[in-house]
Amino acid sequence: MMTLFVMAQLASTMPFLSPVFGDHMVLQRDKVNELWGWTQPNASVSLTINPDKGGVRTVTAMGKADANGKWTLRFRPPVTGGPYTVKIQGGQTVELHDVLVGDVWICSGQSNMEFGITMANNAKEEIQNANRPTIRLYAVPKSPSNTLRPFVESQWLACTPENIVKGGWGGFTAVGYFFGRKLNDDLKVPIGLIHTSWGGTPAESWTSAKGIIKDFQKQVDAVEAMNEPGAPHTADLVEQWAKASGPDYSGADVDDSAWDSVDLPARFGRIGLANLRGAVWFRKTVDLPDPLPDGDAQLTTGSNDGIDLNFVNGVRTDFGSSVLNWRNHAVPRSALHPGKNVISICFTGMSGGAGFTTGADAFNLRIGGKWFPLGGPWKMKKAFELKDVAPVPPLVENNPYWPTTLYNGMLYPLMPMAIKGAIWYQGESNVGRAEQYSRLLPAMITDWRKGFGQGDFPFFVVQLANFGGRSAQPHDAGWPELREAQTKAVNSVKNAGLAVSVDIGEARDIHPKNKQEVGRRLALSALKTAYGKKLEDSGPTFAEANSKGDGKLVVWFHHAKGLVLRPGATSGFAICGKDGKFVWADAKVVGESVVLTSPEVANPVDVRYAWDDDPVATLYNGDGLPAVPFRTR
Repeated sequence: MMTLFVMAQLASTMPFLSPVFGDHMVLQRDKVNELWGWTQPNASVSLTINPDKGGVRTVTAMGKADANGKWTLRFRPPVTGGPYTVKIQGGQTVELHDVLVGDVWICSGQSNMEFGITMANNAKEEIQNANRPTIRLYAVPKSPSNTLRPFVESQWLACTPENIVKGGWGGFTAVGYFFGRKLNDDLKVPIGLIHTSWGGTPAESWTSAKGIIKDFQKQVDAVEAMNEPGAPHTADLVEQWAKASGPDYSGADVDDSAWDSVDLPARFGRIGLANLRGAVWFRKTVDLPDPLPDGDAQLTTGSNDGIDLNFVNGVRTDFGSSVLNWRNHAVPRSALHPGKNVISICFTGMSGGAGFTTGADAFNLRIGGKWFPLGGPWKMKKAFELKDVAPVPPLVENNPYWPTTLYNGMLYPLMPMAIKGAIWYQGESNVGRAEQYSRLLPAMITDWRKGFGQGDFPFFVVQLANFGGRSAQPHDAGWPELREAQTKAVNSVKNAGLAVSVDIGEARDIHPKNKQEVGRRLALSALKTAYGKKLEDSGPTFAEANSKGDGKLVVWFHHAKGLVLRPGATSGFAICGKDGKFVWADAKVVGESVVLTSPEVANPVDVRYAWDDDPVATLYNGDGLPAVPFRTR
């Protein structure tokens, strides 16, 4: 009886229906769908789907909660279209309205997927024309987790000019929207877009502990060890490290009268610490009324790039790790008193961009409904440099750059929702680890497919755009190696495709604004692979290279109908002889091949194309799609 009581108590803290389902959502057509939630253990749960207008059959399903109160209902949805009303009953009753049946796509990755529509080319016009009632939008909140998070709080929105600019980094993902718009136009079916991405994050963050490659086992073990009962909290380890590495200025009675005065919030560069990789103490005194306001207390310091340990009168608050997530630190009421209170922050910067990254309105102490602004003058004293002290303890908690944390917090809560497929724009944060990425990305794709339980669902990858300086001579570089790893990954799994963007980036902006073409190229892959349309979805891909000893290297291509070389600073091709020294080559299209020559190479044996961070890309097929960068050596 006690066990059942505890289970019932746990179930009562969970939502009856997972918030991934709601008004305006899209159910996946032509598949068994699952809805789930939590209620009393062993309670019966039922589902009814009725059309808002007559003429379509009613769908029903029955189920029962397990001993923990978790229930799942499996059903085939009604015919494509809608709208429908979905009613779930089981101790509670929930009705979902304006539900459509169509195709659901996951849109994930790092900043170029997160990049919102307000920053894309022709943003004003695109937003004005975003009145697309059969496209539905769902944005997963940023929520890293060291354990599998059962649900996240968000809501489905119909695509309108007002809704598409809400939230995120400039509104809804531009790539995701332009991808979905193309499908919506061509297929004439409702499209549900689930956006779950986070700028700057590596692929290993989006892979589960069970699915990740062995390279990351130590980091996964660190997460699991931290979750063990009685394990030390990361905050405790970091506080011990900071106080062992330099002076402890956390107490209220420290004499800071001779310290420098600076205005916060600010990055290190604005307060004379641009070159510091290390820790700084900041202190400020705030007067509180007598009596103190009723309610919980919270210290807010906004979005920070660094490791911040926060103390109020010597008592540590919550902990913030070296990520750009919002800091809302709970403050024990017992640490506060009427009159003068001292706030001390030990802030460790790991890079030149460290510091407080938001404005003064995000700097405050709140007690109940009363706010006490903290922006303005603070005292500052340098503590130590990282090169002089022991390594920082592993920053495991709430760290989106740590393996598994975003899978746990931003992908697992969606599983096992019925979906059509996924699009992925990520890789910049894995540059420099190309060989590893060629193994990691297929493992991640396989991992997602297992988690969603939808078989080998279609998965489409955006290859990294051109970015950075263009080299005068052929050379080895990190970005083309990562592009090659993406190509290998896509070719190693079923039902996958590659959207090449090496010709539409911006040399000086890692976030190119032409997201329309990226979305269109992804949609071409989807239309062919996921929907069986007869169209070309790829630019030329390398087939073979032949040298006949006459000074020419002939390179043959697949997807080469209508092969053409567009003008460029060079041809984009480089060749070498047996000495391995690459030089730019002259190129000429002959049918579905390119003939390469150079007066500097008498007998060319190897070739590279578009092999640079910001390469010249000249080769296209008759459908206007760019060739996939490649090398034979």
